[in-house]
Amino acid sequence: MASELLAFGSAFLLVLAVELPDKTLVATLILTTRYRSAPVFLGVCAAFAVQSVIAVAFGTVLTLLPDRAVAGLVAFLFGLGALLLLREGFARQEEDPGDAVRAGPREVSFRRAALTSFGVLFAAEWGDASQLATAGLTARLDAPVAVGLGAWLALIAVAGIAVLLGAKIRDRLRPELIQRVAGFIFAAFALLALWQAIFG
Repeated sequence: MASELLAFGSAFLLVLAVELPDKTLVATLILTTRYRSAPVFLGVCAAFAVQSVIAVAFGTVLTLLPDRAVAGLVAFLFGLGALLLLREGFARQEEDPGDAVRAGPREVSFRRAALTSFGVLFAAEWGDASQLATAGLTARLDAPVAVGLGAWLALIAVAGIAVLLGAKIRDRLRPELIQRVAGFIFAAFALLALWQAIFG
């Protein structure tokens, strides 16, 4: 039970830190300004559920490999995640959701708004740092349900923040700083897994 709580907490905190400054928040924010909040939230939550299951399944397959091979692959996944986060964190992000905010919500059916939101976020999450983190933690901690649930709830929390706070969230957070911190955390996990692969 304690190991599952640790796995859940690790996945939740890591994915939350990775996704707060990421395109997930911006995409959900922009979708919320174009469509009503409820179908957007439902669509993105469904997309996150499918992506979390895929990431956990990939991480579970990794556990079938020898321990050193798993540690090497986990080091690679976290290293790739660190590279993606640090590259985006140090790059200047010129995305301004202001135009979409001023446009206001578009009147479309609940189903269409939910399906559009699902499609946008499902595509955006492929190969994302949070998906890599979920797969890596699943392989490392051997608690797939806890890791998947923690990752999914973290993604839902980010979507909820975007839906509830809207454009104001970008004024209060420095996404680049959070992304850099998450990148260095990923790099530390990569080095630890690499150490275990070589000397474990």
